[in-house]
Amino acid sequence: MTPGKAYLSSDEIRPLAARSDGMGLWLVLHCWGVIFGAVAVFAVFPNVLTGILAVIIIGSRQLGLAILMHEAAHVALFKTRRWNEFAGEWICGRPIMAEMFAYRHYHLNHHRFTQTDKDPDLALSAKFPASHASIKRKFIRDLTGQTGVKLLMAQIMTHVRLAGDDEAMDAAKTDAAQAFKSTDLVKSLVMFSSVALLMSLAGAWWYGLVFWVLPYLTWFQFVLRVRNIAEHAATETSDDPFQNVRTTHANWIERALVAPYWVNYHLEHHMIMHVPCWQLPKMHTALLGKGLGHRMKTAPSYAAALAEAGWGRT
Repeated sequence: MTPGKAYLSSDEIRPLAARSDGMGLWLVLHCWGVIFGAVAVFAVFPNVLTGILAVIIIGSRQLGLAILMHEAAHVALFKTRRWNEFAGEWICGRPIMAEMFAYRHYHLNHHRFTQTDKDPDLALSAKFPASHASIKRKFIRDLTGQTGVKLLMAQIMTHVRLAGDDEAMDAAKTDAAQAFKSTDLVKSLVMFSSVALLMSLAGAWWYGLVFWVLPYLTWFQFVLRVRNIAEHAATETSDDPFQNVRTTHANWIERALVAPYWVNYHLEHHMIMHVPCWQLPKMHTALLGKGLGHRMKTAPSYAAALAEAGWGRT
């Protein structure tokens, strides 16, 4: 689960893997600050352009919350364990209808069995390369809210159908965690609704619907799919840690709208999964310094990663 130890010494890994309560706090505050800042910009300059931009930015930061929950699942968001667990579950996970502890259990299996038959995420990448038309249909469903509504309804139906059946509910947690969903719907729905309510109380009654529910059902689903494609689609189905995962170089627009919080350095994350996200660029440099660049599967942009997955195919 830590293939990077074969290429970096303990002395090299130790500073990269150092957690920071200050940095963890900054990342959480930054994410929520961007979310409410986008709403504030619209409130000051209300027009169609700032409204659309707010939906896109907030959707990208909902992905940001998922990424920070992922950090906490690896106990890498905060140095202090109780802060890490609380923030990952209640400040990052539950507001986007996710459940960190279920996600942690499933996600560690993804690291253990990456791109093998036992990888719980293999179904996400096995369908690629796909045709341009197929990927376009998926993107349209995401951006029009069809994917979000379908997943939300499935989440609700699973909760209703399995209510009281703890064994069946536990079995359903893997599928839910894979899509950043929670089977424990009540707690997640309370947190999700609280954010929407807070936005509505701060502005007009419809703010929560437009600036929290709508991004969640549309842009968040789109960038979540793009992230999944970039990380493992059209990579080797093997145990080669340099070829079964992809790092995607991202410009500032991609980092802002598609790949927040260094999520694009996915190969490095798989090399040593407990390295905090903000240290991954340094780890990338360290691997290049070992002369490993030619072995690493990378893409120069998200457009290039999508092309590898079939975006340019007929």
